[in-house]
Amino acid sequence: MNNPFFPEIHGKFGFGCMRFPKIGDELDYDQISRMADAFLAAGLNYFDTAHGYHSGLSETALKRCLTSRHDRSEYLLTDKLTGSYFKTEAEIRPLFEAQLEACGVEYFDFYLMHAQNARNFEQFKACRAYETAFELKREGKIRHVGLSFHDTAEVLDKILTAYPEVEVVQIQLNYLDYGDVAVDSKRVYETCVRHGKPVIVMEPIKGGTLVKGLPEDAVTLYEQLGQTPASMALRFAAGFEQVAMVLSGMSDLDQMNDNLSFMVEPKPLNELEGAAIEKVRDLFRAQNLIPCTACRYCTDGCPMGILIPDIFSCLNKYSQFKDWNQPRYYRTVLTEGHGKASECLKCGLCEGVCPQNLPIRDLLEKAVETFEKEDD
Repeated sequence: MNNPFFPEIHGKFGFGCMRFPKIGDELDYDQISRMADAFLAAGLNYFDTAHGYHSGLSETALKRCLTSRHDRSEYLLTDKLTGSYFKTEAEIRPLFEAQLEACGVEYFDFYLMHAQNARNFEQFKACRAYETAFELKREGKIRHVGLSFHDTAEVLDKILTAYPEVEVVQIQLNYLDYGDVAVDSKRVYETCVRHGKPVIVMEPIKGGTLVKGLPEDAVTLYEQLGQTPASMALRFAAGFEQVAMVLSGMSDLDQMNDNLSFMVEPKPLNELEGAAIEKVRDLFRAQNLIPCTACRYCTDGCPMGILIPDIFSCLNKYSQFKDWNQPRYYRTVLTEGHGKASECLKCGLCEGVCPQNLPIRDLLEKAVETFEKEDD
């Protein structure tokens, strides 16, 4: 079950630590511990986090639930260097050491330059971030240096040409985005292949959309094949030749057990399943919904504190079901103590970090028209 690209990795399925289970506003540490135990017991060992996940609590949760409870030889841990946490080269090493301390480890198996795009790549270059990571690798504090990516194939080609020492690339790849010009995942994947870089897949279920947001006809189609929505989405991503790892941000033990049932040794999609995927793509596109994955990168820097993903979820539900409750929910919950869509400053910070390249400012205008009418 060793990985064909990295022999130390067991299998092709990784535990993404961006969507841990919660009890109210607090992380459910007991359930996270049980999930970590179940993941390891299944023979898998790859965990992926970042400094900003769960507002900084993902790393310390891993220390509490994984690294303090299991021998270092039992797991592999990936962390990331995020541009919003450093402004100069001198700030990178102290941040890195703080991440090691937060996670309770002495080295990271993989360390990724986080959320690379045309804009922040210039920051990383100016601060010698890649060079610092390569130095940390030589010092034994990093085993493999890679990057996670949200931009066009041309930008990725530029980065990999500048830094051929990069060992792995993490990209968004799922059956709904594959071939979508906004996310560009097909061409991005092909760029990885051309540069000979193994691929780690993030958002294979598109933030839960390909499970919880499936049209009823799509669910029926998968049931007729004896498959679950999660199985179809994850196995699609795992089926690409250059894919070394598929991550899933599982948010409870039931989700994990379901995913483990088919991802410990994932089977490629057969011809009927591939045809079903094509039909489901068409069903999704006919709905014309906002393809937001609720990664919440946009909310972290919003100067008005607008809960952008939650507002988009409201818009989608209102569009799908004409749900009478959505305008009330918008007014009494989403904007209580947070900014309204009409208070958007049009600064564009959100669009600069959106992995889906959504026209967020225009979509917030749609929310104003939908939910802030006087006659609603």
